Amino acid sequence: MYLVYSPEGSEEPKRWKYQPKKLMSAEREMVERYTGRNFSEFTVDVQKGNSKCRRALLYLYLKREHPTLKFDDVDFAWDELTLEHSKGELLLMRENVIDSVSADQLQAVLEKLDEEIAQAYEDPDEQGKAQLPIAD
Repeated sequence: MYLVYSPEGSEEPKRWKYQPKKLMSAEREMVERYTGRNFSEFTVDVQKGNSKCRRALLYLYLKREHPTLKFDDVDFAWDELTLEHSKGELLLMRENVIDSVSADQLQAVLEKLDEEIAQAYEDPDEQGKAQLPIAD
């Protein structure tokens, strides 16, 4: 999964590969402090669209590049920050959805996933080993 930041006025969006299981312990503890959630809850809430969790995630990545940045300095319009699944993640979701969606909804869900798969970024590092971005 990718965190994509496209602030107004920027020419190119900033893209970071979001792999919760690869974050360092200090980073995990930092997002727990700022969000008040344990790390497993945080990873789920990022995907659900929790604004504070997404702000903490953006802060984490921006702070890597700008170490003196303060959390209170991070502010964004909702449409400036998105999460995008990689092609491998979407293919994995497609496999899993067959067993979890009712038969009357399955075709519509598969069509939607196929549209997203056709447009998704293909990460060469994921070949055959994509994982969903949730920490256990």
